[in-house]
Amino acid sequence: MISMLSRFLLLFLAPKVQVIGLLCRTPLKESRHELLRRVAAGGGAFKSENGTKVHLPGANLNDIANQADDLLETMETRPVVPDRKLLARLVLIREEARNMMGGGILDERNDRGFSTLPESEVNFLTKLVALKPGKPVQEMIKNVMLGKDEGADYSDTDEEANASRTRPRGIAGRGSVTGRKPLPVRPGMFLETVTKVLGGIYNGNVSGITAQHLEWVHQKTLQVLQEIAF
Repeated sequence: MISMLSRFLLLFLAPKVQVIGLLCRTPLKESRHELLRRVAAGGGAFKSENGTKVHLPGANLNDIANQADDLLETMETRPVVPDRKLLARLVLIREEARNMMGGGILDERNDRGFSTLPESEVNFLTKLVALKPGKPVQEMIKNVMLGKDEGADYSDTDEEANASRTRPRGIAGRGSVTGRKPLPVRPGMFLETVTKVLGGIYNGNVSGITAQHLEWVHQKTLQVLQEIAF
């Protein structure tokens, strides 16, 4: 009964929200990609992994990516992430939808508008690229994506302290400038940071970091998030 009700209510949501709901229930990467292709082509019938036929609405890939990003931002700017599994799924959806748009890292549609990067993510990325790619670095990424080490949520319950913590907007960050502690490393913002730095390398604006190293970090982060998500 609950399942029927949820499917009924889903019909009244915007197409992009419907699609995100379906993608969140699709564990296999290949199936998510097929679903996105069908949606981008105008929708239609789609056979899910459990054999159930689902009617897909048509939706714009950019709208799907932006909707997932909006949901991500809402979750990641809180002092405590309420659901790591859902967060990982939303990051995957955003990244996969963006990847299928065809413009690549330099696609202006993927630009969130900030010209400087958040302190916590920059510090963690700097730490990673100083090390040789390999299993230990992958474990570091996994721990942070799980909410440990640099990604650990704040444990104090002081409302005033929590309220003062906002997402830093520059490399120095609000934490360094105003004394406010920056948020921990968040999966969505971390991948956004990696992408931004990669874009700078491709444009010739960043030196000292190889694109190959950053692409490895990006790839391994997505692999870790796939493990967490499903």
